Amino acid sequence: MELQRLRTVFRTALELPEDAEVESLEYRGIERWDSLAHMSLVAAIEDDFGVMLDTDEVIDLSSFDRARQILEKHGVVLTD
Repeated sequence: MELQRLRTVFRTALELPEDAEVESLEYRGIERWDSLAHMSLVAAIEDDFGVMLDTDEVIDLSSFDRARQILEKHGVVLTD
C-alpha cells in the first residue's frame, strides 16, 4: 500500500485529480510540476514518509520512479 501512498502524495502535491496517472510523470513534463511544485512535492514526501532528503536527492527527484528509488534507499518498502 505504500506505493499507493506515494501516488496520493504526488497527486496532492501537484494538485492533480484523484484518478490521475502519476507513474509516468517527469519533472517539468507537465505544467503543474514546476520548481515551486517540486519543493512542495519534496516536503510532502518527507512529511508523509518520515524521511529527510539531501540536496542531491531533491535535485535527482525527477520522476515518480526516481522518487520510489530514493525512498527505497531510505528504507521505505514500497509495495502495491
